[in-house]
Amino acid sequence: MSTTPRVVVIGAGIVGANLADELTARGWTDVTVLDQGPLPLTGGSTSHAPGLVFQTNASRTMSAFATYTVEKFLGLEVDGAGCFHQVGGLEVATTPARLADLHRKQGWATARGIPAEVVDVDECVRRHPLLDPDRVLGGLHTPTDGLAKAARAVTALIRRAESRGAVFRGSTRVTGIAQQGGRVTGVGTDRGEVPADVVVSCAGFWGQALGDMVGMRVPLLPLAHQYVVTGQVPDLVGQADEQVEARLPILRHQDQDLYYREHHDRIGIGSYAHRPMPVSLAALPEVDDVSAARQPSMLPFTEEDFAPSWEQSRLLLPSLRDSKIDTGFNGVFSFTPDGGPLIGESADVAGFWIAEAVWVTHSAGVARSVAQLLVDGRSELDLHGCSVHRFEEFQTDDDYVAETAQQNFVEIYDIVHPLQPRLSPRDVRTSPFHARQVELGAVFLESHGWERPHWYEANAPLVADLPPEWTPPPRDAWADTFHSPIAAVEAWRTRTAVAMYDMTPLTRVEVSGVGAVAFLERLTTGKIDKSVGSVTYTLMLDEAGGIRSDLTVARLGPDLFQVGANGPLDVHHLQQEAAAEDDVRVRDVTGGTCCVGVWGPLARDLVQPLTSTDLSHEGLKYFRCVQGRIAGVPVTAMRLSYVGELGWEIYTSAEYGQRLWDALWRAGQPLGVVAAGRAAFDSLRLEKGYRSWGADMTTEHDPYEAGLGFAVRPHAKGDFVGRSALAAIADRDPTRSLTCLTVDDGRSVVLGHEPVLVDGAAAGYVTSAAFGYTLGRPVAYAWLPAGLEVGTAVEIQYFGEAVRATVAAEPLVDPEMTRIRR
Repeated sequence: MSTTPRVVVIGAGIVGANLADELTARGWTDVTVLDQGPLPLTGGSTSHAPGLVFQTNASRTMSAFATYTVEKFLGLEVDGAGCFHQVGGLEVATTPARLADLHRKQGWATARGIPAEVVDVDECVRRHPLLDPDRVLGGLHTPTDGLAKAARAVTALIRRAESRGAVFRGSTRVTGIAQQGGRVTGVGTDRGEVPADVVVSCAGFWGQALGDMVGMRVPLLPLAHQYVVTGQVPDLVGQADEQVEARLPILRHQDQDLYYREHHDRIGIGSYAHRPMPVSLAALPEVDDVSAARQPSMLPFTEEDFAPSWEQSRLLLPSLRDSKIDTGFNGVFSFTPDGGPLIGESADVAGFWIAEAVWVTHSAGVARSVAQLLVDGRSELDLHGCSVHRFEEFQTDDDYVAETAQQNFVEIYDIVHPLQPRLSPRDVRTSPFHARQVELGAVFLESHGWERPHWYEANAPLVADLPPEWTPPPRDAWADTFHSPIAAVEAWRTRTAVAMYDMTPLTRVEVSGVGAVAFLERLTTGKIDKSVGSVTYTLMLDEAGGIRSDLTVARLGPDLFQVGANGPLDVHHLQQEAAAEDDVRVRDVTGGTCCVGVWGPLARDLVQPLTSTDLSHEGLKYFRCVQGRIAGVPVTAMRLSYVGELGWEIYTSAEYGQRLWDALWRAGQPLGVVAAGRAAFDSLRLEKGYRSWGADMTTEHDPYEAGLGFAVRPHAKGDFVGRSALAAIADRDPTRSLTCLTVDDGRSVVLGHEPVLVDGAAAGYVTSAAFGYTLGRPVAYAWLPAGLEVGTAVEIQYFGEAVRATVAAEPLVDPEMTRIRR
């Protein structure tokens, strides 16, 4: 009898079958997979998926998922027939902007070990002879991309998982999730209850309905996506081998939101060019009678929506002018507010997990990570962009999900700048300072619903006053997007006078109770049990020593702490950990509070006259906090600085926010105070070498290689999560290091994800970058081999060009910390 947990997987499509395979491969053999449709063609998205696997993605994690899917499917077969045709991938450009973007994507591929090359028109046509050379400027060829035979792969995975003990049950409708004491105990079906210790919903676009059974919001939207297969294509007739379904590379024409694949002597065409078509689950046909031609996920084809795409296809592939559309359908897929998959356990019902909104491209990789989470407690890949808990509460609202998921459908092939904000919905969350920011001409970007000033147009007249050494050179067009030279003014004034920054959008969590000290000591690497008024920069790790987050913990009272965190994932983790404690309370206080950062050499001259609290260096030392009043407003002032200058983060409750801002602003006028935005902030923090979790480090990295060993204090405290793993890591020489680079070419302000070459070979990738206004040159941080000496020359591949950079000692500004401690 198996001693492993009883696992029930709901959904026998490509994700569920992969998960059963991954779990049984790890020795968890008590696995039952249920599906409402017949096996192996169940009627979900897998049954009609065209199977194109392009590995290159803006997300490192998504690329890794796809690469594992390729590797795994290459090793699968059913009765001698393979499950992956490695025909390669070709993405063509018909505009200069797209061609430039293909160079950017080639950089991503290089940074991730995916072979890819930007090729000229002749090579595009040699690879795909159906192309019209007069319409193509070039392409990105990735030889390891290809076609997944999804339905065949499901059969192979079912057979392999069954051989290890898994059980698959088709035509079995799930009617409920049994639970007791906040844990799952089984899955109700129309054929009786199946006992379970763990339930994983891999139900695809039915995922919302499964989540509803346990009160879990699953923020996805089913949308229809058009796919057609042409009649015979003259230039393919006689070329195809009956045993070989496809020889041509899979093809993307993203300038027209189209993709193509070969079906023997016919062409399959997928389109994202049509209007978004949300699908109601209640309107779908039943799954009782599923066949290759009749599936609930295949809706009637709307020819009028495809007509423009057919015309564009015949322009790109002239041979189609002598063909016609043979068959077509509107296939149902899942979309989410940010385009990522949904992975994680219910916050309220232990043991209920989801792996939803996963496409064939990433299916094996997602399944492996979920299996690792269940069996090992962690995934080897960073999943912060995939967790179902990454969203704020408002982002799971049905209306928000519907609007943003449809936007993602429309923009799926668009060239998206990394700073590009949503156009809608906007003004969802605004700080109490928002009215004043609007008056100052703030240019807002958006993050997690917050309106965040990037710079202020009110500072534009000061650009003419910039000293020559502070005046940045012109930027290339890409780096100049969502940029203004006003950011240089705001950085200059921060370094030379004083500036005010809205820090309200940063997540704040209140941890209280008699068990709060022990709770935070257990979860973090730093010494938390210090005097009231102490502030500690610390890390949360996973059991393997990976960096789960970095936190700033302020002790406001014997049993009261304010934790500066990185977002909803941290709130969720702290709340889940506290759920088992009777003497700890965790509360997200972000929305009811606000914060203004006052920083610069004149910060004390601005704030001290407004308060009786001693803000001298002796009165409030660095990394200390005090509660008091500023201009009559009750505040908590923390002497911290993410920009490397004297000053404080000043917190108050939201109702006092505008009064606080106004008082500080008036007091700062004789001192030349400016309001400053995120553009200046990001520049200044990189000059100081301050890390940003999620960009510079994740669970894939340990503190020592990330340059954060100082935040680990094992000799000053007892046991904590990750301690034993760190003890082993500390004895090893790191093989990689988060490395500071200065960029020699001032115009090329790289933005992140670019590959870094050492001695001409790809050796790592950029994590964060900005123009360093204090230095007069761009600054970048990159993961590179450990041991590179200061002064080592490297190259950053930026839109296909090699940009020279140099390994530098950090921090680049004020390494003695005299400015911040004055």
